Amino acid sequence: MIDLYSSDETAHPHSLSLKRLDRAISLSQGQFCLILACCNSVSLRSQLVKQLPVNLSADIYQLSLQPSVKTLYTTVQQSLQNRQPNALMILGLESVISIEQLLTATNFVRDDFRKDFAFPVILWVNDEIMQKLVRLAPDFKNWAASTIRFQIMNEPVATPDLAYQLI
Repeated sequence: MIDLYSSDETAHPHSLSLKRLDRAISLSQGQFCLILACCNSVSLRSQLVKQLPVNLSADIYQLSLQPSVKTLYTTVQQSLQNRQPNALMILGLESVISIEQLLTATNFVRDDFRKDFAFPVILWVNDEIMQKLVRLAPDFKNWAASTIRFQIMNEPVATPDLAYQLI
């Protein structure tokens, strides 16, 4: 398996992004923080997610959303059952059938995330979900300091401003 945390950044093109993600999770312990991790490749995302818990000292709870999910907040709350992990990683937004409804509802209850979840929340998104997040849940999205991108070499980058204009 590839060493995703190699000190030589030419050894693995994602090492800098992984270090940023690790640092964001570490610095946000004990408080709500929204972290957006953008990756358009499902296979790369799977590889990164499998490697992350091994390299991070934090207890990361992983939540894969089902296509039938209607609300993010309630789904997270029911999944955690009052546990407070060191971090929560949410995957599968691209598979949600009613993604527009989910994102709109998330924006509406955004304050409940900050009030009830005292840990960093990592949302794995692709460019399409990022565009919808900007359009349908702008207040929630604005809580993310910046987006951490994981790209396949030669993949074009869609910026949120450009993505917003394309909609």
